[in-house]
Amino acid sequence: MTAAGPVAPTRRRRRVAAAALAAGAALILSGCSAGQHAQTADQVAAVNGNTANLGDIALRNVHIVYPGNGTGINTAGGQAALSLSIVNTGEVVTDELTSVTTDLGTAEITPGEGDKLSIAPAETVVVSTPQAGAETHTTGETIETEGGETTHARIEITGLTQNITPGLTYDISFNFKENGAVLVQVPVDAGLETPRHESELSKSTTGSTGGH
Repeated sequence: MTAAGPVAPTRRRRRVAAAALAAGAALILSGCSAGQHAQTADQVAAVNGNTANLGDIALRNVHIVYPGNGTGINTAGGQAALSLSIVNTGEVVTDELTSVTTDLGTAEITPGEGDKLSIAPAETVVVSTPQAGAETHTTGETIETEGGETTHARIEITGLTQNITPGLTYDISFNFKENGAVLVQVPVDAGLETPRHESELSKSTTGSTGGH
């Protein structure tokens, strides 16, 4: 019976030590988590294009294409390309994109077929460039039409009056023969390799050698 006296204090000390270790581990894990959240919160999101509706015409994912490695693209005196989808949701009337106007320069429309960019009822015209397919981001939105077809075209703005800067929007007017004109604030696609911005907290954790 005399040997049982010191056992209780020893067990209490062990429990206290175990609790302290657990608390320390929790603090370390929370520190790692805080660094990861701060870093993720400051990442640049992909830019989705703007949208517009004008009568039976729907414009989707309207944006200026990321320039890639081309020279004279998106810079003053050079050229810029637009990317968007034009959907005719009507059932009877064929419309035509007669012109695109902007203070950025002169817009040139190149239809996929013929000399006019016409959009038949239930048809979708995809305006794009070769690099746009690899370097732009879509909104994932779909427009329901009855038995429609998809054709392709190009719209380029030449003789740029200023540099095109990612993160800004530019006023561009789309003028249709039947449904009228609509002014769209068009963003610039930031591309797939936009640098990720880190906060001071995330920088303090990314260089550590710990296993978190």
